[in-house]
Amino acid sequence: MRYRLDLTLRHAEGALARVLGTTERRGFRPVAVEGETLTDGDRWHLQMTVEGERPAETLHAQLAKLYDCLHVQVQPCS
Repeated sequence: MRYRLDLTLRHAEGALARVLGTTERRGFRPVAVEGETLTDGDRWHLQMTVEGERPAETLHAQLAKLYDCLHVQVQPCS
């Protein structure tokens, strides 16, 4: 199944690597990643499309635990 993730991350060294690593360790494969810095310069918005057979709640729960992740929303792609 394919999911779209919308994340708000702290602008910190290694934040993207931690998100991608967590995603892959939970059994999801990133297929598209797009991001931009928000106007305050301290945060950035990341949109990621992933594929995997596991439930989306698994990924949501793990990403929400990351210190750099301020907000995460996971929804199925149509």
